[in-house]
Amino acid sequence: MNLCFDVSYIALDGRWRAPGSWVGRRFPDVGMYEDIARLAERGCLDLIFSGDGTGVPSTWEDSTDDAVRWGVSWPRQDMNPLMVAMSRVTRHVGFGLTYSSTFMHPYYLARLMNALDHVSDGRMALNLVTTTRRADAANFGFDDLAEHNTRYERMEEFVDVCRALWDGVEPDAMIWDRETGQVGDPAKVHAINHRGQFFQVKGPLNTPPSPQGRPILVQAGGSPRGIRAAAGFVDVAFGEDKALALQVQQRKDFDAALRHVGRDPARVGIIWQQPMIVAETEQEAVREREGLLGMIPKEVAGVYLSHNSGYDFSKLPRRFRLDELNAEIAATQATPVGFVHALAHKLGAETEISREEFFEYGVRRATSYDTTFAGSAAQAADYLEETFEATGSRGGFMLGHPMVMPGDLARIVDFLVPELQRRGRFRKAYSGRTLRDTLMDIYDE
Repeated sequence: MNLCFDVSYIALDGRWRAPGSWVGRRFPDVGMYEDIARLAERGCLDLIFSGDGTGVPSTWEDSTDDAVRWGVSWPRQDMNPLMVAMSRVTRHVGFGLTYSSTFMHPYYLARLMNALDHVSDGRMALNLVTTTRRADAANFGFDDLAEHNTRYERMEEFVDVCRALWDGVEPDAMIWDRETGQVGDPAKVHAINHRGQFFQVKGPLNTPPSPQGRPILVQAGGSPRGIRAAAGFVDVAFGEDKALALQVQQRKDFDAALRHVGRDPARVGIIWQQPMIVAETEQEAVREREGLLGMIPKEVAGVYLSHNSGYDFSKLPRRFRLDELNAEIAATQATPVGFVHALAHKLGAETEISREEFFEYGVRRATSYDTTFAGSAAQAADYLEETFEATGSRGGFMLGHPMVMPGDLARIVDFLVPELQRRGRFRKAYSGRTLRDTLMDIYDE
């Protein structure tokens, strides 16, 4: 299986103050991230990943105050320079950056990822998202969110442009002949002359071809439209940490979408997000997980939920039905498969709950308490194996949402990885040079 590590939340939502975490350091200390990279490579992990957000959460009560006060999805940092730093102290582990196709321009991003692939010697992945956060939209000149399907249409065209730009400079286009002075072969550098619904790009890129040709492409769409978009271009998909039955269904839907576009589902994995705390004993791990519930005040969970759903939950009535609330969320162009959708699956779509009950569930979601596995290495390996087999044995896991950094990653590397290696579920050494080699070696054994 693939194993990745998510650093998106290591200093957010109260985790920075957990006992033993960030001792003597403050976000975004580059030394912490370099230590993380060295640890991940020692464990032969595939990828270090970070999601991102470009706005301060403000959907809740139309204010940023509570987000700033309690550190809810704030502060963040563009991870580009930090991942460059991490790449310079490692040789094999890959790096996944997140950018929004809803706001970015494909020429800029294609050029940036090309440069980063050179700096990392072929170890970059690009995670594209269709943004549902109103705080982000406001920073890019949008008064509101684009319609759900339109965001995916823009993403698909965005990827088409990037791919054309990356392919527009052929792998052997560079000559660098010292005798003649010739730098490149004009016959192998091509304009793309793209004119589409969202973008007009002439091309070509003014950069040398990168070590991988193009970065690994990732997307995490969970709605029917998102799954269809991902099937068209991803090298590997991301999946949410949700009920196993929903993961199994997403794998089936994704396989069908892959076959529809002529791709082999057996060679396209899903990497499931899996918050995880591993310790020497189950008791130690469970004790640490219990601390998650005290990281932020319960009333602050609404800030997190509103930001990530694109819907202001401060306006909830005293009692309401989950299916009606989810329909209202979808009607505002926010995500139809977020927290409320998952809660409806858990409790029943027609369930009526109180505002107080909703936020009690919300704090468990905001801290990832309910989806965080806590146990010994053997227990964790059992759990991952069960999920891996149930979802088709293709792909793996994005471990993360830890409480204690860098200690939680060290315990994954020192306890869990050796257990998976003993079971023949994980590599003992890297077998290739690029991230593409590393991610895809599980399909070539």
